[in-house]
Amino acid sequence: MRNARTVSLVRLVVLAGAAAWAGEAAAAAKVEVKPPAKSPTLGQKPPAGAVVLLPFEEGKPTSLDKWANASWQTLPDGSIVKGKGNQLTKADLGDMHLHVEFLIPPGKDGAKPEGGGNSGLYIMDRYEIQILDSFGRQPGPGECGAIYRKVAPTQNACLPVGQWQTYDITFVAPKFDASGAKTAPARVTVVLNGVKVQDNVEMPTPTGAAGKKPEVPAAPLCLQDHGCPVQFRNMWYTAAK
Repeated sequence: MRNARTVSLVRLVVLAGAAAWAGEAAAAAKVEVKPPAKSPTLGQKPPAGAVVLLPFEEGKPTSLDKWANASWQTLPDGSIVKGKGNQLTKADLGDMHLHVEFLIPPGKDGAKPEGGGNSGLYIMDRYEIQILDSFGRQPGPGECGAIYRKVAPTQNACLPVGQWQTYDITFVAPKFDASGAKTAPARVTVVLNGVKVQDNVEMPTPTGAAGKKPEVPAAPLCLQDHGCPVQFRNMWYTAAK
């Protein structure tokens, strides 16, 4: 007969192995985390060899040369803001280390942000890393830092609206053999404001609204237009090893 300590250890092992591709009904344990005063990677310069998607220099308008949707606006502070429809890179991307900075603006007169601050970063236009005003909220599969609708962030590392935040993402694209059969799923590690919230998580299918798109070796990066005028700046990537 098992004693209470053995039963507890078994339960811990079972719970540790339960962090799988959770589906839309996924739930996250409440984790109390004090967010950083600001992201330690805010303003990080692209290293030698990086591909710069949004050049950033304080007070100087950036360039949309590498992007397909001309309706998005460049702002005097060096950021861009959504126009009509999603924004996609002109080039197809695959494995990468990606740095991007984003700002969720507050609503008028200090009200909550329009649409909850909703936007998203769709890697390969298929795997969504959620952007949302999630400051002070319980981690969940629909909150900022989540693999949208699939895997909640391990903790809440969000800053309040009106502050610049960072994503530093390592993405490994799905792999295919010569016949086109998939041999390995996509994987992602997500660092939000310097805090790791997704650790080499396998993504066996596309996520959220992109769930029905076929998987491919490379595809454009997408910034979502979800109504809220989220701003982006200082975006670049290097090759993942």
